[in-house]
Amino acid sequence: MKIRVFDGSFHAVDSDGMSFELCAKQGFREAARKAKPVLLEPIMRVEVVTPDQYMGDVTGDLNRRRGMMEGMDSRAGAQVIKAKVPLSEMFGYVTQLRSLSSGRASSTMEFSHYAPAPNNIAEEVIAKVKGKVSA
Repeated sequence: MKIRVFDGSFHAVDSDGMSFELCAKQGFREAARKAKPVLLEPIMRVEVVTPDQYMGDVTGDLNRRRGMMEGMDSRAGAQVIKAKVPLSEMFGYVTQLRSLSSGRASSTMEFSHYAPAPNNIAEEVIAKVKGKVSA
C-alpha cells in the first residue's frame, strides 16, 4: 500500500519525522476501513488412502474439519479420498487418522490456495489479535 500526503507543509519547529509517520498511519487506517478487507485462510489439498472399512469415519472426520470433498477413487485395493481442508483444521489430523483407521490409513497434504475465512472464524481471529479474547 502506498500513502500519499497532499497539501502538507513543513514548519521547522512543528514538523518532524514522527508527525509525517502519524499522518501516514491515519491514512492507512482510513484506507483499510474503506477497502473492507477480508481475512484469508490457507486451504490445503488433502489425499487420504484408507481401507474400505474406514471410509465413513475418515470422510466424517474431514467433514467435521470443514473439508470439501473433491472425489473418491480406488487404488490397489484401498480407497483414495481427495478433499480441500483449511489448514487451521488440520492440526492433529495425522494422529486422529491413525486412531480412526487403526494405523492403516495414510495422508498427504499440500497447499492449494487462499480462501475467505467464514465470518465467525474471522471475527474470532480479529478479536484474539486485538487482545479481546485470551487464548
